[in-house]
Amino acid sequence: MSEFTVKPAQILLVEDNPGDVQLTKEALENCKMLNTLHVVMDGEEAMEFLYNKGKYQEAPVPDIIILDLNLPKIDGREVLRRVKNDDKFKTIPIVILTTSKAEEDIIKSYEYHANCYITKPLDLENFIEVVKAIENFWMGIVVLPQGSGEKDG
Repeated sequence: MSEFTVKPAQILLVEDNPGDVQLTKEALENCKMLNTLHVVMDGEEAMEFLYNKGKYQEAPVPDIIILDLNLPKIDGREVLRRVKNDDKFKTIPIVILTTSKAEEDIIKSYEYHANCYITKPLDLENFIEVVKAIENFWMGIVVLPQGSGEKDG
């Protein structure tokens, strides 16, 4: 009988609203899939996480990034642009989860190669359902590139 280990999905949540962070955590804890949620509160921290700077020297490469657009320091649009323009990270799926319904934000996000754009539901139950759907789809259905979540050796 062979042993195999299920590696938890590494999820990077880039969100500055503590309430949305808490709801996302709760929704992911209730999912059946193994995941490790990493949270950063602004775009600058997101870049430090990805490039292993400062307190994020041991951070894994995320399997998926859930990104708000309206962030302090470096906004989500710029984080998206930088990540998708970097050969090391461009294959990481980025899910935009934001309150913005602006057509310009939607268009720009897809031009910058976001994998999907979701407007945050205002009601609690729907927000949790959306987060669960994100995880079920991206971690349960979609085939991701091998080696996600691991550093180059």
